[in-house]
Amino acid sequence: VQLVESGGGLVQAGGSLRLSCVASGRSTFSTHDMGWFRQAPGKERAFVSFIGENGGRTAYADSVKGRFTISRDNTKNTLYLQMNRLKPEDTAVYYCAQRSSPNRIIQSSMGDPSVYDYWGQGTQVTVSS
Repeated sequence: VQLVESGGGLVQAGGSLRLSCVASGRSTFSTHDMGWFRQAPGKERAFVSFIGENGGRTAYADSVKGRFTISRDNTKNTLYLQMNRLKPEDTAVYYCAQRSSPNRIIQSSMGDPSVYDYWGQGTQVTVSS
């Protein structure tokens, strides 16, 4: 499985970006949970958002709730993250991740990087003040 993120860039505070993550190498994209994580310089990788296999389950980190929206288009094998009202503290490399097992990730583990098996290379998001 290959995951390729795109859509990052430099934006002013208050602006918006839409990240995409295209998956290839697997014919069952629609049966696997996915997530977005981010890593700022000098910090550990942190959970941003989760989406279930058919989009019916979502979860967000408190820091992005109400500003970010996760979605997926299973017909295009693509995961999205719409980021609005961006803040300088959102600056980080953003990674998409996919679970290899079709078993659902339980709620308490949605933010745990270790339950995801495939990762993209990341896309840089920089928010200027």
